[in-house]
Amino acid sequence: MAKFNPVQFFNQVKQEGRRITWPSRKETLVSTAMVFGFVIAASIFFLAVDAVLSFSIGKILGFGG
Repeated sequence: MAKFNPVQFFNQVKQEGRRITWPSRKETLVSTAMVFGFVIAASIFFLAVDAVLSFSIGKILGFGG
């Protein structure tokens, strides 16, 4: 088994840290907007499916409006 060298480990961590490419402000805002958009779209979709299923089951079982 290889010996653990803390100095070498932290040097490798620093090297990896330098390779990180952060998204720009515009990319972050666009990605965030897309996530919110998809969350809203999925919420509306599941709200509609739930309403249709609730109405259908209510009619089949004979209760509800």
